[in-house]
Amino acid sequence: MRAVLILAVSTLMSLLMAPAQAAPIDCELRFSMSGWSVFYKHSTGSGTVTCDNGQTMKVKISAKGGGLTFGKSRIDDGIGKFTEVYSIEDIIGGYAAAEAHAGANKSASARVVTKGPISLALSGKGRGWDVGVAFGNFIISRP
Repeated sequence: MRAVLILAVSTLMSLLMAPAQAAPIDCELRFSMSGWSVFYKHSTGSGTVTCDNGQTMKVKISAKGGGLTFGKSRIDDGIGKFTEVYSIEDIIGGYAAAEAHAGANKSASARVVTKGPISLALSGKGRGWDVGVAFGNFIISRP
């Protein structure tokens, strides 16, 4: 009987002392970027990530990939919404990207990139011209 009581108390204590699973935080990326493509697509830019828990981080962004693509473009005042982020540090890294695009002069675009369980939905209005299909990486790093 005493062994059962000790086991019950120790199980209860371990449950009480176990860290609670943190809830995801809402984070948003505000960015600008520009780039070019001739079979190989390359864009760079910068932005700021702000989370609802008060954390902020300046970031450098780049998109690289290949495919059948031609053009030159610029996005100003872009916005991205993250899902499944538990710490602002989670946003750093490479995201898988695939896109189809066509635009001339002023255009709008939207795409979703993923890194494991984290998704980033990007949208923005831009200038330039482009046409094609590209696959590659969207990379967020520290400046």
